[in-house]
Amino acid sequence: MNLHELKPAKGSIKHTKRIGRGQGSGKGGTSTRGHKGAKARSGYHSKIGFEGGQMPLYRRVPKFGFKNINRVEYVGINLDLLNTLSEIKGIKDFNIDTFLSNGLISRHDRIKILGRGELKATINVSAHAFSKTAKERIEQNGGTATIV
Repeated sequence: MNLHELKPAKGSIKHTKRIGRGQGSGKGGTSTRGHKGAKARSGYHSKIGFEGGQMPLYRRVPKFGFKNINRVEYVGINLDLLNTLSEIKGIKDFNIDTFLSNGLISRHDRIKILGRGELKATINVSAHAFSKTAKERIEQNGGTATIV
C-alpha cells in the first residue's frame, strides 16, 4: 500500500452540504435559496400542479366522457388456455387458487371465463363470471361452471 492509495473508511465521509452554517461553509448568507421571493422564505410550500400563475395542465386539458367509479374489471381467461392446462398439467378442477398458482391472475383480480377455442377435457371451473358460450361448452363436456 502506498500513500496515493489511501482512502477513508467506507461511510466515514458525509457528502451532503450543510446549509445555514455560516459563511465559512460556502453556503452561507442565503443558504442556497437565492434572493427574496416566496421560495426564499421559511414555510414556503407550493400547491401540487402550481405553474406560477399560469393555467395548470390539469385544467387546460379538456375532459370528456364518464368514468364509472363502480366499474368491475375482470381478467379474461379463455377455454383454449384451460384446455391446454388440463392436458399438460392434468388439472381437472380450476378455482382461484389454481389460477393464482399458475400465474394467470394477481391476488385481487376477478376472473371471467371466456369462450374462445375448443374444450375437449371435462373440467370443473369456479370463477367470478362466465360468458354464455363458455358456460355452455363446459357443461356440454360434462363439467360444471360455478360462480364464486
